[in-house]
Amino acid sequence: MKRAPHRLVESYEKQLQPAEVAFHRAYWDSQVEATPVNEQKRSELELEVRRLKGDSSVLDEVTAALEEAIHEPILKRQLEVMRLSLTANQMDEERRTQIVELSSAVESEFASFRVEIDGGRLTENEVNEILKTSADVEERRRVYLGSKAVGRKMGSRIRELARLRNSVALEMGFSDFYRMGLELQEISEDWLFGLFDELESLTATPFRTWKDGLDERLKKRFGTDDLMPWHYGDPFFQNLPPDGGIDIDGFFKGKDASELAKATFAAWGIDVSGVLQRSDLYPREMKSQHAFCLDIDRTGKDVRILGNIVEGERWTEVILHESGHAAYDVSIDPHLPYLLRRAAHTFVTEAIAILSGRLVRDPEWLATLGGVDKTEVAPIEDELRRASAIQSLLFARWVLVMTHFERELYSDPEADLDATWWEFVERFQFLTPPDEGAEGAWASKIHIAAAPVYYHNYLLGELLASQLETTAQRRFGKLVGASEVGDWLKREMFSKGSSMRWDRLIESVIDGPLTAVDFAVQVTSGSAPA
Repeated sequence: MKRAPHRLVESYEKQLQPAEVAFHRAYWDSQVEATPVNEQKRSELELEVRRLKGDSSVLDEVTAALEEAIHEPILKRQLEVMRLSLTANQMDEERRTQIVELSSAVESEFASFRVEIDGGRLTENEVNEILKTSADVEERRRVYLGSKAVGRKMGSRIRELARLRNSVALEMGFSDFYRMGLELQEISEDWLFGLFDELESLTATPFRTWKDGLDERLKKRFGTDDLMPWHYGDPFFQNLPPDGGIDIDGFFKGKDASELAKATFAAWGIDVSGVLQRSDLYPREMKSQHAFCLDIDRTGKDVRILGNIVEGERWTEVILHESGHAAYDVSIDPHLPYLLRRAAHTFVTEAIAILSGRLVRDPEWLATLGGVDKTEVAPIEDELRRASAIQSLLFARWVLVMTHFERELYSDPEADLDATWWEFVERFQFLTPPDEGAEGAWASKIHIAAAPVYYHNYLLGELLASQLETTAQRRFGKLVGASEVGDWLKREMFSKGSSMRWDRLIESVIDGPLTAVDFAVQVTSGSAPA
């Protein structure tokens, strides 16, 4: 018997909500303690969720309902969200199990991986510290290549994941999993890569100019004309290195990054103190070395952050970033139906996180909420703004590597992926591939396996963050510490969850579409030498 659309949605939500909440709790446990027991429980519950989302009979009902006139916007959006999710999970039980078990095992391997050097084990924080500070080129080389060992180990499994995902996409009528992923995120491939081609062109000259200057300093520092990837400041050349910007780690000595985040969002009228109390913020063995924010039940009452805080600029920025996600989650209207109590799009919440993370180099934030004496900040204001612009510029070029590579991975998982990876690294980051030990570098970035068709959202988030900052400055005269900014974001963006498509929401918030203009202006003018 055909169900009325609202009954169809109610029935689906009633089954999905408790299953997703249980899975989120298990996922959290698997990341704070990467044990076989936690991994197994997480896999079992993820399979349960994916089975619910893969119910072909429900998809048929949703498709039929959307072919009829639906005059209730919220109901129609619920059905649209259901259709996207259900389409993404259409597959037979064997492949569903294979994908979940394989991806869970890979994530667990990443969570427990440590770089092994001379019988010792280095955490990701320790690897980054060595690449940031060490003057010993041989040590840098060994640590850098050691950080790629997980990729050499995981490469074959990630290829298998790509094959499995592609086989599902082909049966659903898509050319491959990457194209399917974009369409189900309501993003046009032509639009996305056209926008990214424009960004490549707009950022090429300022990036080349900055990197040429950086390279000259590195050549002098290390006494060589042949720079290799391990001469730079992190394993992927995605973060501003000490030689390329300004060192402000000392500003955060003795300061608690979580307290800084709490004060920052309180000034916007958003309380994230409960989130930070529920979170797991410091490093230890068998814990994921990365960072993320997770809304366990979409009530806004159980949002958590996983982090690995050490003193300094980097982890202060990371906690501000993750707290931006949390601020969004806790501000979604709790009266919205469950399916719509989430961000309008992945890149929209990323925009808020990026906007928040950028504050770490904002002179006004440092001198007020960051607790740094104004007399220390004033003389370096121009350098701080330039460092912020260069970080955005550097990260944009890195995202271009990841996005183009991932599209090629799913276009042909059997290709020479090492060659493809280094081709894009040379094209976008202007780095020279090493003669040895280059294998598996592409597979050493966890997102390739664990967050497929995701990385483009970071760069779209960068663009939107710049537009939001420009809009805030125009409307309110400031960004930092302005309660009006928090009220605007909560009212116009956060509270609406995903009740609107991302493009319509953005136009209503910033009075226009998403573009690269504000971002390009910020990074090209801000990164110019003083």
